Amino acid sequence: MSLAPSRVPSLWSLWSLWTVAAEPYDSPAAVALWRAYCTEVSDRWYPPHEGRRTAPEGLEREIAAHTGAELTPPTGQLLLARYDGAPAGTAGVRLPGASTAELTRVFPRKETRGRGGAAPLVAAAEDAARALGARRMVPDTRSDLVEARALYARLGRQETEPHNDAPYAEHWFGKSLV
Repeated sequence: MSLAPSRVPSLWSLWSLWTVAAEPYDSPAAVALWRAYCTEVSDRWYPPHEGRRTAPEGLEREIAAHTGAELTPPTGQLLLARYDGAPAGTAGVRLPGASTAELTRVFPRKETRGRGGAAPLVAAAEDAARALGARRMVPDTRSDLVEARALYARLGRQETEPHNDAPYAEHWFGKSLV
């Protein structure tokens, strides 16, 4: 069965359902999305690497230890994407140096993946990084987060040499913002 062309949503109609704006790292929506992000990446890491599920106390420690307080101007920014008005994803920018921005916490909720929100979220993060004075954007990710690696490649990031020694980083990317 196929849908009539008038019933197939256009890319523009999908994008028009998305909004991205700066958000305080400690807002209820940002905290809920951080919890969802931590839960998902932990649940993907522990079974193949340690043969167990994420321990609830370990998850709580991670959430509490990395609140996102550094994602505030003038050294960072947290962005929150909404899909049809509902919190749907985040991206963070932090400045580890004067002209380099690290892209972090890129996370679209499972329910909204495949609906065109990742590209505008990352584009907004690039704009935020430029506004903070960055000339280069450098994300990193793990090997098992294949969606992140595919997104970064699709959005023009080149895989680079390591730019940090983050414990879970296995792939590093870069893109000029000028």
